[in-house]
Amino acid sequence: MPVPSQDFVPYATAAIDFHRALNVPGGELVTSRAELDSLHAHLVTLHGLFDAHTARTAPLIEIEGDHLRAARTRLWQAADHVHAAYHAAPRPGTGDVPSREACQAGLPEGAPELTICRRHQRTARLVRRRTTPTDLHHPFTGLIRH
Repeated sequence: MPVPSQDFVPYATAAIDFHRALNVPGGELVTSRAELDSLHAHLVTLHGLFDAHTARTAPLIEIEGDHLRAARTRLWQAADHVHAAYHAAPRPGTGDVPSREACQAGLPEGAPELTICRRHQRTARLVRRRTTPTDLHHPFTGLIRH
């Protein structure tokens, strides 16, 4: 099987493993908003990669496309949870933890911290075009074809 000439995914995977091994054991006990923002950016980028693969593969190999579509949906769900965790994390400088009500109300906190929200909204528009509400809330996102 030929290897793509520009396959950077293994390097990205190694970088994340390296980051975890170096920063998590001796790091803060609570995940910082900066870390959550970076993780959200990573998940949104992975969602875009899976979206591109799904768009190319699904018309040719239906079953593989179903699995890629399911993976893309799960990545969006993960990004959505990380976005929520960001808003529940302690605020930089003060260390204040927003109340549950403030997080649920989605109160804006102002720039520049909310680049995560702009990224999230931009991706949400794509998700709404390519995913049904049922796909997003169904406990199993993959179809089984025989």
